[in-house]
Amino acid sequence: MDAVQGTLDELGTPLREVTFVVFDLETTGGSPAEHAITEIGAVKVRAGEILGEFSTLVDPGGPIPPFISVLTGITDAMVTAAPRLPAVLPSFLEFIRGTVLVAHNAGFDTRFVKAACAELGYPPPANPVVDTVDLARRVLTRDEVPNAKLATLARFFRSPVEPCHRALQDARATVDVLHGLIGRAGSYQVHTLEELKSFVRAPTPEQRRKRHLAESVPHAPGVYLFEDARGEVLYIGKSTNLRNRVRSYFTASETRPRVREMIGIAERVGHIVCATALEAEVRELRLIGGAKPRYNRRSRFPEKVVWLKLTDEAFPRLSIVREVRDDGAAYLGPFGSSRAADDARAALHEALPLRQCTQRLTPSTRTTACVLHEMGRCGAPCAGHETPAEYAVHAEAARRAIEHDVGLVYAAVSARMERLAVEQRYEEASVDRDRLASYVRAAARMQRLAALTRIPQMVAASPAFDGGWDIHVIRYGRLSAAGVMPRGAHPVPFVDSLVSTAETVLPGPGPTHAATAEETECILRWLESPGVRLVEVDGEWSLPAQGAARHRARIERAYQRLDPRPSREGRPMR
Repeated sequence: MDAVQGTLDELGTPLREVTFVVFDLETTGGSPAEHAITEIGAVKVRAGEILGEFSTLVDPGGPIPPFISVLTGITDAMVTAAPRLPAVLPSFLEFIRGTVLVAHNAGFDTRFVKAACAELGYPPPANPVVDTVDLARRVLTRDEVPNAKLATLARFFRSPVEPCHRALQDARATVDVLHGLIGRAGSYQVHTLEELKSFVRAPTPEQRRKRHLAESVPHAPGVYLFEDARGEVLYIGKSTNLRNRVRSYFTASETRPRVREMIGIAERVGHIVCATALEAEVRELRLIGGAKPRYNRRSRFPEKVVWLKLTDEAFPRLSIVREVRDDGAAYLGPFGSSRAADDARAALHEALPLRQCTQRLTPSTRTTACVLHEMGRCGAPCAGHETPAEYAVHAEAARRAIEHDVGLVYAAVSARMERLAVEQRYEEASVDRDRLASYVRAAARMQRLAALTRIPQMVAASPAFDGGWDIHVIRYGRLSAAGVMPRGAHPVPFVDSLVSTAETVLPGPGPTHAATAEETECILRWLESPGVRLVEVDGEWSLPAQGAARHRARIERAYQRLDPRPSREGRPMR
């Protein structure tokens, strides 16, 4: 048979001949329907050579939210004289004509470009698109980089450009990241644009070879465990349909580099069938916390959380601790890190003149007051300037701020942020923003947890797919029993039987004494889902009237306007 030489089109376009336009947008928020572009930056590059750059501020036609100005440094004054989008878009579309578009988390930026084209009557760009987030997940392992954030990848590839949430600067950093990723892809024999586009989605040979591991897994809710040849658990997950979920690991849809690496080691997939989806989710958390599989990134070390403690002494102070005791102290948490706890402590100190020294004080203690007293931020009980009764007023306000009402702290820190923003001290304002967020999130989380974990017993039900009911017994925030009541069965004997066989749970100190915070949060999400019915509640299920939930909602909306991308770029692998 005569050999047939392929055409150039069949061989594809060599990457060295492709003209890329690496671009980035800054916006007033995360939704093209509600927010506007404030800056466009783009770099045109081919074969490692920069051919041109495009950069402009854009007048969004309205005020820029203060949180956005804190993040990007772009203020209303800066865009006052900038062109409006109708004057900018045609030039940008001409700049990208006939090129391959590249962006970090390209879906975000391309959505805004397409929305702008639709609004102004231009056809949407038909350019091929390369997403450096997806490519990074394909060629880099979690041992090399902890996440796919632009700043992380720029450091990894030693880019001289540091991303700073300004469009052109971030585009320049993405150019260096793109070149580094293309170099890595070359080791996988990726040399053309067509190969690059298909490479991100193609299953690996190991994925194809090990598809048989899913054959023994049933179609049922439960937990699955990937194990190596020695029986060591590599990865634990859960699903409402075990067979379908495990099968997905051996298809092109599974692109996470670390998971593909795990599949190369796995030799067996075990499973545990559960009665309900909630039981599967809870069992997954408990198994991960016990086995600590190396390819699970979340939930492996529930014991490493920390708490912020208002000590029980004559002159209480805020201390970061790893254990909740039944000692009469007030606790805020749990926090995932000491840094988060310290941020919350700083927010409390901004509003309350609590002492910040670490020595134990008694009413007879006499030392020299520190500089905080001179600044009016501490009453100096150490020097005898405050009696225990006078200091107790501050301590009681701190206890209220921890357990019931975040309003005082929220108002104090917000006022300081506004003052710093007026003075254009945006970096300091962003530090206060993160401190306030850490405090409000922790308070809201703890209040939700405590509301459930103080209840000795709760029985709740939700409709099952076959017309029956999923029944769960919850004791002090811990899942104690789960079962499926068949359609048409009498509920009273079924519930009584489930309750009588449920796990015994004893009360303890703190809001997470019987289960991890993650387990209780799983239960809370289920309780708040549509269709759930409360069958029995032993006690009262309520949140503080002046609690942190409303302030947390405001915080999260502000962070979503700030930058919607980190949740995708840096999401950890379960």
